Amino acid sequence: MSGADEPAAGWDGDAVVATARQLAETEGWAAVTARRLAEHAEVDLGALYRRFADREAVVAAVAVGGFADLAAALVAARSAADGEHRAWSAVMAAYLDFAYANPEVYDAMFAHTPDLTLGAERVPETIAATSDELRAALAPLCAGRDADTLAELGWSLLHGLVMLTRGGRLRPEAQEQRERMLGERLFGPP
Repeated sequence: MSGADEPAAGWDGDAVVATARQLAETEGWAAVTARRLAEHAEVDLGALYRRFADREAVVAAVAVGGFADLAAALVAARSAADGEHRAWSAVMAAYLDFAYANPEVYDAMFAHTPDLTLGAERVPETIAATSDELRAALAPLCAGRDADTLAELGWSLLHGLVMLTRGGRLRPEAQEQRERMLGERLFGPP
């Protein structure tokens, strides 16, 4: 490898992933092509292909980064919550804020990367961190229920709410009420 084919010193693909994320969020995933990534990230097309085998590898990298960002938002929300019994409401709000603010990244995380399975034995660390934060936020509300199952249910409800809301399938005027019910009432004592 020499000359124009070499990535810049220290180049590890972060610029490409950030560019892919930005292009997807502003123009949709159809706009994320190898040529545009190379041009916008100012990297050689050959070097791009050496780092990312195909578009799916770039989307997967965006998804893993999205899970890292989501986990960080959930950690911050749980840490800032007013007591452990308010953690779920805070984490839930942070989850929804992330999903609505980053719809294309959210789609990369859940729709465009079927190999990033959530229930597999070898779950990527960033996905596990997201799951762990949801579990930690719901743990004080378990009251004898299985914490992992409750976390899976909470995640499922959040994901369903995001997808149905984004798809225009739910009454917009009831969004605040749905979120309040999910955050404050649904996971109360059995």
